[in-house]
Amino acid sequence: MDTPTLTDGGGRKGGRSPRPDPADRRQLAESPVSLRRIMRLFTPYRARLGVIIALIVSSSVIGLAQPFLVRHVIDAALPRQDVRLLLWCVGGMVAVAVASAAIGVVQTWMSTAVGQQVMHRLRTDLFAHLQRQSVGFFTRTRGGEVQSRLTHDISGMQSVVTSTATSIAANVTVVIGTAVAMAALSWRLALLSLVVLPPAVWLTRQVARMRHTITAERQRRLADMHVQVEESLSVSGVLLSKTLGAAPAMTRRFEETSHDLVGLEIRSRLAGRWRMATMNIIFATIPAVIYLAAGLPATSGGMTIGTLVAFTALQGTLFRPLMALLNVGVDITASLALFSRIFEYQDLPVEIDDPAAPADVRREAVRGDVTFDAITFAYDDGAPVLEGIDLAVPAGTTLALVGETGSGKSTLASLVARLHDPTSGRVRIDGTDLRDLRLTDLAELVGVVTQETYLLHASVKDNLLHARPDATDTQIEEACRAARIHHVIAALPQGYDTVVGARGHRFSGGEKQRLAIARTLLRDPRILVLDEATSALDNETERAIQGALDEVSIGRTTITIAHRLSTVRNADQIAVLDKGRVVELGTHDELLVAGGRYAALVRGGLTAEPLAA
Repeated sequence: MDTPTLTDGGGRKGGRSPRPDPADRRQLAESPVSLRRIMRLFTPYRARLGVIIALIVSSSVIGLAQPFLVRHVIDAALPRQDVRLLLWCVGGMVAVAVASAAIGVVQTWMSTAVGQQVMHRLRTDLFAHLQRQSVGFFTRTRGGEVQSRLTHDISGMQSVVTSTATSIAANVTVVIGTAVAMAALSWRLALLSLVVLPPAVWLTRQVARMRHTITAERQRRLADMHVQVEESLSVSGVLLSKTLGAAPAMTRRFEETSHDLVGLEIRSRLAGRWRMATMNIIFATIPAVIYLAAGLPATSGGMTIGTLVAFTALQGTLFRPLMALLNVGVDITASLALFSRIFEYQDLPVEIDDPAAPADVRREAVRGDVTFDAITFAYDDGAPVLEGIDLAVPAGTTLALVGETGSGKSTLASLVARLHDPTSGRVRIDGTDLRDLRLTDLAELVGVVTQETYLLHASVKDNLLHARPDATDTQIEEACRAARIHHVIAALPQGYDTVVGARGHRFSGGEKQRLAIARTLLRDPRILVLDEATSALDNETERAIQGALDEVSIGRTTITIAHRLSTVRNADQIAVLDKGRVVELGTHDELLVAGGRYAALVRGGLTAEPLAA
């Protein structure tokens, strides 16, 4: 929904389209914005906003004194050779310039400070609110959309204070003050200006409208080109084109887009030139008409040269603020659309939140019994992916979940960390419903290691401290030794201070998973959820890690999603899931003897290593 930046023929930012962006209108239609809610954001800064408006009005009024001083110089000081009056007028001109500049600096400083403080409050509040959203929200929403609202939209809102609001106040003051001053100098020429201005404004808006249409199309084609470059010249894109022999087709597609841009670029630059040429013609025509009227006996009214020069100067300052006020609807619509997008996220309900009256939990008193009571779960009111799950995992024991892809293993495990809440039924720890626990207390009790390891672009140590900020170097090293990753880290150039790179590219998949395991072990949780935590490891490393996990699992309740038989066979319980239901439950030996689904999985050629990936 971002509005494309418009530039004139020389590549400079141009004026807004005379029409509001359709995307902004759609946004406001879908999520209307209350002006009262917007005003509440600025309530703490009412006094400063009043001062800002006063400074804007003062600067505009002071600036209107310049033409009158010029008239006195031309009509009185110079003809009479009155040096004293000349000095006063010249000094007044300098004083007006200095005062306007000083007021402008102070006004910019104050308005920017207010805008930044409002933006900071909104940005941090929105970030905190998004942190409270469930995993489901982020799976439904594009990551780029979240980032755009959190950064670009909120940054764009600063213009409401530092640009849109201040420019409206300044332009209104300038237009009213200039009109009054023009009437005071010559009411005849003021009336003539009212006749000349409307067609001039209409012509300029027509040219701007044409330019906007062309430039918008150019921006769309540029976006297409950027997508083609990103898709075709990335590592994945190049591999795809080489393996499919698609390079010639991709080149032709790029050539067509580039050819379209040639014509659009020419038309865009010509449209920008037409706009500038139109404005230049208007700026030259209006003074010419005024000079003509001043020279005709019927319209001059005995006008002096100084009055004519002053009037022409005022006329020159009227056109731009008047055009800006005519386009103010576009600015307001764009600003309201930004507020709408941000409020839309701020108003998102928190699906998984702390309870109103949380249960008191003492970490050292938690045994770690996990119970699933009649669990049913569905994503977004769809078909249930879990149905009628009843499982009891006594403290200190291990439950392994096996089944085909899509059977509901990961979903069931995610309920223990309350990444989702069941549609019906309860998940309990030591008899307490997870929904009665504070999220921070639950995070201390349950540690999760998934097959998709995410590492921050920071040092190894910082990544580990992310799980436990108060951990000592000794505790960090012990966790890494347990995860069989210490020797890898110690061999790095800066050891634990080595930056892992974007998404941990410095490490292999297996090394990243071992870091994730170390990060979880550092928190020392009572309950471990291992969602195929060793899936990226080779057989030898997997066995070593599994041995380490077996050691650290002693005394902990462990729920593991299995992909290899070696991970499963020693579990205290094995639950076989099929289409969201537990179809078998027992130990490895018991299930083999039963000859059911589990035995079929083992007999299907998966005995040695993988088990129902």
